[in-house]
Amino acid sequence: MTYEEFNLFCATLPSTTNVVQWGGCHVWKIGGKVFAIGGWHQDTPAFTFKVTPLGFGILSRQPGLRPAPYLASRGMTWIQHYEEAGLSPDELKELIAESYKIVLNGLPKKTRLELGHQ
Repeated sequence: MTYEEFNLFCATLPSTTNVVQWGGCHVWKIGGKVFAIGGWHQDTPAFTFKVTPLGFGILSRQPGLRPAPYLASRGMTWIQHYEEAGLSPDELKELIAESYKIVLNGLPKKTRLELGHQ
């Protein structure tokens, strides 16, 4: 997946915003909270997303995936896809969509309602 494909996919998710920060990373948010990051790797595209604790245990051991630098070292369950040996584009999209849901469901009810979600 390229950064352009990543951005196009994330833009299809309802109520999202995009900013470029942290040295040029493509940061996608819902309700002001990050759910996906494209960047942090020079040679090949890298994509970072939130997962469940179980997903973190499984995915962090797969080739091309690792606990996300900075985020995982602070006890957060974020994974970074950093090599082609990792996920297919469809698998990556599925996990980014799941990250979106995890973050959305963690927002206060008032914020979810303001965004048009229950």
